Amino acid sequence: MTLSQFRSAIRQAQNKQKQAIDKYNREVRQHNQKVKQAANNYNYEVRRYNARVRANSQKISAELRRLQSSTSVQYQVFQTSAITLNNYYERLDAGGSVLEIENYGSEFLDLSERENANSLALSNALDSKADESEIDPSDLLRSEIEGMLQQVSPDLSNRWRGALFSLNPKNPDAARHFCTSAREVFVQILDMNAPDDKVLALNPSCDMTPGGQPTRKEKIRYLLNRCGLLTQEAVDFVDEDVKNVLALFRVFNDGTHGASGKFGLNQLISIKTRVEDGIAYLFSISQHA
Repeated sequence: MTLSQFRSAIRQAQNKQKQAIDKYNREVRQHNQKVKQAANNYNYEVRRYNARVRANSQKISAELRRLQSSTSVQYQVFQTSAITLNNYYERLDAGGSVLEIENYGSEFLDLSERENANSLALSNALDSKADESEIDPSDLLRSEIEGMLQQVSPDLSNRWRGALFSLNPKNPDAARHFCTSAREVFVQILDMNAPDDKVLALNPSCDMTPGGQPTRKEKIRYLLNRCGLLTQEAVDFVDEDVKNVLALFRVFNDGTHGASGKFGLNQLISIKTRVEDGIAYLFSISQHA
């Protein structure tokens, strides 16, 4: 090898070494950026979750104080149901550490807290006369769950759309239309995701209705078992949450049947939010089962 060739070989080796070092440094920077981005994303989600939890927690405390200080007896049945649901939520929350370790546990607790907050807020809204000058009536037709229901059944999505169309303060028959359609959505989500035969296969000695079918609570128990969230507190809360919505249907029937405009826009929107989020809650449980 000549001196010139030797020097050329040295330069090539140095260039390869520099390229290798540059590649290594580049990969390290990329790795560090990904780690930093992942940490930022995680911290963002933690902050967002904590803010949401704090908001719901504050909302629950405020609405509960307001409800407990109320002297109204007009909607006593729903008020009693809301307070009962809150009691079940406190038991669920107290044992939440058992559920948080499961994949769906934290989300389930978050949604359960929202259900409780919505229930208490609606109970107070039913007795309030809020300023409705800035409320857009078209908000009653906006829905976040039509696409979700479409995944379960196009018929359920159509039923919910029909329920929203009937939810109008000028519709004297709003109660029958809305309650019939919304109740059917709840029933179908449970029946389609917790069929009688599968519930019985899991627990042949489960509680039965007078008609010889597994009870709603047994269907809920079946879904929570599949989620890995089968605790008595979870079963009791979800079952009571459905009861709370059904109690609302009775109130809504009593309030609007034959009496156009009994509820104002603010109250109707609160009713819609309570039922819509209740459907989304049950759907979420069924999809993670």
